[in-house]
Amino acid sequence: MLGTMTQSTELHPEDRKIVTLARSARARNGVAEGAAVRDETGRTYVAGTVTLDSLQLSALRTAVAMAVASGARSLEAAAVVTT
Repeated sequence: MLGTMTQSTELHPEDRKIVTLARSARARNGVAEGAAVRDETGRTYVAGTVTLDSLQLSALRTAVAMAVASGARSLEAAAVVTT
């Protein structure tokens, strides 16, 4: 998993990609968190925070759930961005 980074230029291009996707999920959905995870085949899953009356999930939990539901067997990277 990626540690806290302040400058995405320090990242490998594939890791920079998931940070960018996490940022876009947060902005697109107008939520507090955006997350992206990459599975063992290189597929990427992107999600935002889920806040409903009956369910609350962090962006990371949502992205991991999407990956698992799509058949991912393992994850090799994750990025979470917040406001």
